[in-house]
Amino acid sequence: MPRTARLDLPGLLQHVIVRGIEQRDIFLDDQDRGSFRKRLFGLLKEMETQCYAWALIPNHFHLLLKPTHFPLSSLMRRLLTGYAVTFNLSHQRSGHLFQNRYKSIVCEKESYLLELIRYIHLNPLRAGLVNNLAELDYYPWCGHAVLMGNQRLEGQEIREVLQHFSQRVYWARRKYREFLIDGVSKGRQKELVGGGMKRSHEIRSNKGAHESFNARVLGSGEFVDSLWKREELRGKIKRVLTLREIVDRVAIFLNLKAEEILRPSKKRQLAEGRGIVSYLAVREMGYKCFEVGKELRLGPAGVSIAMRRGEVLFGNKPEIKKKLMLGLEK
Repeated sequence: MPRTARLDLPGLLQHVIVRGIEQRDIFLDDQDRGSFRKRLFGLLKEMETQCYAWALIPNHFHLLLKPTHFPLSSLMRRLLTGYAVTFNLSHQRSGHLFQNRYKSIVCEKESYLLELIRYIHLNPLRAGLVNNLAELDYYPWCGHAVLMGNQRLEGQEIREVLQHFSQRVYWARRKYREFLIDGVSKGRQKELVGGGMKRSHEIRSNKGAHESFNARVLGSGEFVDSLWKREELRGKIKRVLTLREIVDRVAIFLNLKAEEILRPSKKRQLAEGRGIVSYLAVREMGYKCFEVGKELRLGPAGVSIAMRRGEVLFGNKPEIKKKLMLGLEK
């Protein structure tokens, strides 16, 4: 059976689940867990991805992420490949570490953010890694301790989460913990790993009696419909131009030579040109970061910096984007 395409658009909240191959452990000791956490949060910062919850279990892990600029797939590819190499070297093994590809579920943030944070952060308790909530409060391999203020970890969203409970940190943490306690009795909530408010497997019923449904989505039918529209829009503009055509168009617009943009340079106008190319290629036309990096001779971090520069230019001068997308010359 062919694989189902991912709904991988920046700005979407995604619940990511990764399991070890044949249900084997992927974390054998604290050194493994520490190595993974360091790699994860380094990549989150580099690739501008927000993290709301995380939990490391011996044979799998959960993440609740919201990419803001790059597709989730770019981050996960680097995270899983890098960790697998390190793990295999450390434990003198070879071969695949993870089971198939990772599972990612697009989530309706307004409806499910807090439920998912609770579900993910209670995983160590359900798995028997801690005996009670008091131990979970200080458990270092889960984002709960960070929200409780018992662990510091740059890159995890704290303020936004706590503000759902109170504007005052002390009361927010207290109410958040009470919210977790209420979730203990709920057990394993299968509905939180795909499907969401499932009314029917029928999509777009002619009678309008059923909500749209997709197993890759956790949300209402209205939310699913909104995703179809975004996917449809993305499909219309995806790869309208080749990478070289994008470079040529930007070069004409900026009165530059394409060869100048393709060569690394610290000159402001050339750096702006590379930023515009990166932003257009990834955000507007669906190219992968590594494809753009190969064309511009940039690494992942370089593409990230270039994209931010291009986004600032478009934000300050939206007419630039309009002219480039319509093919108008300066």
